[in-house]
Amino acid sequence: METNAKGKPRDQIRAYLIVQNRLMREALARLLQKQSDLAVVGQNSPCEVGAREVLNTDCNVLVLDSLDTISTAGLMDDLVQARSIVKCILFGMDDDDEYFLRAVREGISGYILKEASSTEIVSAVRSVARGEAVCPNRLCMTLFNEFCREFRHRAGLADEEAGLRAGLTFRQRQLISLIAKGLSNKEIASNLNLSECTVKNHVYRIMKQVEAESRQDAVDLVRSRGYLSNA
Repeated sequence: METNAKGKPRDQIRAYLIVQNRLMREALARLLQKQSDLAVVGQNSPCEVGAREVLNTDCNVLVLDSLDTISTAGLMDDLVQARSIVKCILFGMDDDDEYFLRAVREGISGYILKEASSTEIVSAVRSVARGEAVCPNRLCMTLFNEFCREFRHRAGLADEEAGLRAGLTFRQRQLISLIAKGLSNKEIASNLNLSECTVKNHVYRIMKQVEAESRQDAVDLVRSRGYLSNA
C-alpha cells in the first residue's frame, strides 16, 4: 500500500478533532477509528490547539464543534496561507440560516446538525475528504438564495471596489467598513455576531496586511487606494 512521508496510507482519511467537550471528543474519535478508511491523527480542545499543530499531523479533515474555533485562532487564514488542503466540517450544529452562512463564508465544507446519526457523521467526513460539500437540504436552499443575492449586489459594485475584493477577504471588508464608521471592537462584534476576541484578531491581521500602525491608519490606507468610499 502506498504511504505518505509519515507512513500513513495515502488514501486514508486523516481527521483532527477540535471539540470542547472531552467526552464528546473521545466518543467521536472512537466512532471514526472504527472505520477502516479513517484515522484520528489528533484531538484537542479549542483553547489548546493552533494551526501549526494541526498541519504537523498531516490531517486532511478538521472536525470542529464550534465556528469560533476557526475565527478566534485564525485557523482558516493560517491553513490557506500554508496552502493546506485540509477541509473543515462542523458537527452538532443548529438549523440556523445566519450561522450556516457565516460558516460557509469562513470556508467550512460540511455542516452537520445536532440530530445527525453516527452514520451520517461518518458519511459527511468521507464526503468532505473527497472534496464535496455537505449540508442539510433546507440550508442548501438558503445557500442558493444567498449566492443569488450577493451576486446581484456584487454585480452592481463600482469599479473602485475591485481592488479591495482582490486584496481583502469578505470578513475583512466588513470589518474595515465598520472601523471606518468609528465602531469599537465590542460594537463590531455585536454587529457581526462575533466574539470580541475574534474581532481583535481580524483587526490585527488587517493592519498587518496593509502595513498600518493603527486602526485609523488602516482605514486611511485602504481609502487612499480607492477601495473605500468617504461615506
